[in-house]
Amino acid sequence: MNETIAPCTDTRLQKKLPTIHYQVAMPQPENHLFEVTLHLVGYPFSILDLKLPVWTPGSYLVREYAKHLQGFTAFSNNKPLNWRKISKNHWQVETNDVSEVTIKYRIFANELTVRTNHLDSTHGYFNGAALFFRLPKFDKQPIFVTIVTPRSEWRVTTALPPVPGQANTFCALDFDTLVDSPFEIGSHQLYHFQVLDKPHELAIWGRGNCQVQQMIADISKIIEVEAQMFGGLPYERYVFLVHLFAQAYGGLEHKNSCSLIYQRFGFRDREKYDRFMQLVAHEFFHLWNVKRIRPKELEVFDYDQENYTSCLWFCEGTTSYYDLLIPLRAGIYDVKSFLNNWGKEITRYLTTPGRKVQPLSESSFDAWIKLYRQDANSGNSQMSYYLKGEMVSLLLDLLIRSRHNNKRSLDDVMLQMWHKFGKNEIGYTSEQLQEVIASVAGVDLSDFFKRYIDGTEELPFNQYLEPFGLQLVAQTETEPYLGVRVGSENGRDIIKFVEADSPAQLAGIDPGDELLAIDGIKVTANQLSDRLKDYQPQDIIQIAVFHQDELRIYPVTLASPPASKYHVQPVVNPSATQKQNFDRWLDASLANLR
Repeated sequence: MNETIAPCTDTRLQKKLPTIHYQVAMPQPENHLFEVTLHLVGYPFSILDLKLPVWTPGSYLVREYAKHLQGFTAFSNNKPLNWRKISKNHWQVETNDVSEVTIKYRIFANELTVRTNHLDSTHGYFNGAALFFRLPKFDKQPIFVTIVTPRSEWRVTTALPPVPGQANTFCALDFDTLVDSPFEIGSHQLYHFQVLDKPHELAIWGRGNCQVQQMIADISKIIEVEAQMFGGLPYERYVFLVHLFAQAYGGLEHKNSCSLIYQRFGFRDREKYDRFMQLVAHEFFHLWNVKRIRPKELEVFDYDQENYTSCLWFCEGTTSYYDLLIPLRAGIYDVKSFLNNWGKEITRYLTTPGRKVQPLSESSFDAWIKLYRQDANSGNSQMSYYLKGEMVSLLLDLLIRSRHNNKRSLDDVMLQMWHKFGKNEIGYTSEQLQEVIASVAGVDLSDFFKRYIDGTEELPFNQYLEPFGLQLVAQTETEPYLGVRVGSENGRDIIKFVEADSPAQLAGIDPGDELLAIDGIKVTANQLSDRLKDYQPQDIIQIAVFHQDELRIYPVTLASPPASKYHVQPVVNPSATQKQNFDRWLDASLANLR
């Protein structure tokens, strides 16, 4: 489907009243307050319901955007209207059957993430869900937005189409589109480029060391590779919004744009640059997978509460699998870098104890209460659907390829999901997803899903890697195993994490304890690893900590070190079939890895 967002027309507005027009001003950006005015003409009811979303699609956490709203007023023809608050995000106004209503309020915006709002002396950035009210009876109406900039040199960049003849005014076909179209306002750098005969924009706020022309060239390659995979681009124009900040990282996908935040000096180092390109590949891949190919539970968004689905492992995890693969296909990095990245990802997975506790489908379902709400025990009890979903997607791709001599792959799953569900935006069920994967694989996958998606069995990496001439090789550390992670905090060395069933946990050491000494000699977070190298497994050491300000000394029996790193390497003496499989999977020679 070739989706075009055309300017809203008078004909459409005549069919559906009222007209909805927002004005967003920021007269004093230093105070971090967006001043929002909602103007309704032709409102037909005596009660006006206004609801501010509690979350935004793509970020599965109730963020309570209403906490940032202040100064709510309602009036008509300069006369105040009575209003009351019904719930945390629901306002109700008595219109007294007047047809013209004006609502004013302010939104405090000082949180720089891809899913919130930020306003200061350098720019304004906002997401629709965090700024605009939804009118429940009219959420399918066109919505106009006019931006009033505080300075003449500030420009406005958004994926929404401009309204001809009206300065800084844009139109969304409906509320979903408004939520899906973030705004960047300021003196940001703006670059225009064409890919596959379609216009693209790159807006960069913040200073850093990125080489823009190289960035555009590599982004263009990613666009081309993903477009080839799906048979074209499902938009008429696309916008990349990039925020350069300190040690930041993140992205949020939209149908016709994406927001990216990255460390400002993270572009000269090759590995950091590659990671940025993986972020681009990830968010761009989402314009198909989850923005258009999405679970049934997300087919119609409920902005007032959680939208539960067990399929986020496919939405995010499979996208994570491709964000490693797409830059390889685009020639941004080589196969050695690709496999090195996989080693790092598998290491993260196999060193997360929570993989033995939380199934992948449950991780998807419980995203709302767990993934974005980490605590000291999260590593022991949770498994990221991004990370394990990525692992499972690797296994599925290799399973399909090995069964069909590389003539089928996970690419075919994505293409079938696109044609069956994505083009017409029909939500799929978890059963339909499994059926599509099984049909491409040509085998019943019930047991696979039971073990690795709905269960917590260890993933058999080598079983799936072996047909492609690869193996997973474990590396252990030299020091014995204690089972803690320590970080410095205000001059104190605090135990941040204690692994389940580790020597430290069995001895009674808790997260939050302040590490003081080993065998009577002071030890810091930076010294801990070296100090442990002076001991052997089964040695008993005395660890001194402050536990809730009380000095405690715990005898701890050290254990043998577990594997701490994993590498994906070629097998010894690969067969001709293994070499061929590897070449057809990654378009590279296995021999070049040695």
